[in-house]
Amino acid sequence: MRIRAADPADFTHLPEIERSAGECFRDIGMPEIADDDLPTPEELARYPFAWVAVLTDPVAYLVAAPVDGGLHIEQVSVHASVARRGIGRALIEEAARAGHPALTLTTFAEVPWNAPYYERCGFVRLGADELSPGLRRIREEEAARGLDRWPRVTMRRPAAPPR
Repeated sequence: MRIRAADPADFTHLPEIERSAGECFRDIGMPEIADDDLPTPEELARYPFAWVAVLTDPVAYLVAAPVDGGLHIEQVSVHASVARRGIGRALIEEAARAGHPALTLTTFAEVPWNAPYYERCGFVRLGADELSPGLRRIREEEAARGLDRWPRVTMRRPAAPPR
């Protein structure tokens, strides 16, 4: 497997990766997340930062955009057929090398492969008073989409890998 910047042809594979990765939400009583509308290749291609993990075709991806001086990870998805092999972590480390001082993301607080996983990757939970204006806006947009039905958190880590 290798990780590289996404090229235009890769974006057609990414919605299927997202669909596969989302299926595990059914098992924990969150079928609405599994059934959520998939991003289109065109929507994903708009992110200024996108990486893919490739075997023959992409099997995982990360998309991100600058927010208030950091790089905000909008989505990390790994196809279920290759999950739990460190691919998501490798994509995060690739994003960490993009030249921003910190990485941020928002995620479900109580889903084992969300906030607890990101904590193992060196992210820390931010309190509401620690959110920058851009992160507050992202959280407001998520709430408007109904994602606050389940507890969510905003997280941050320095770009340098955790020791």
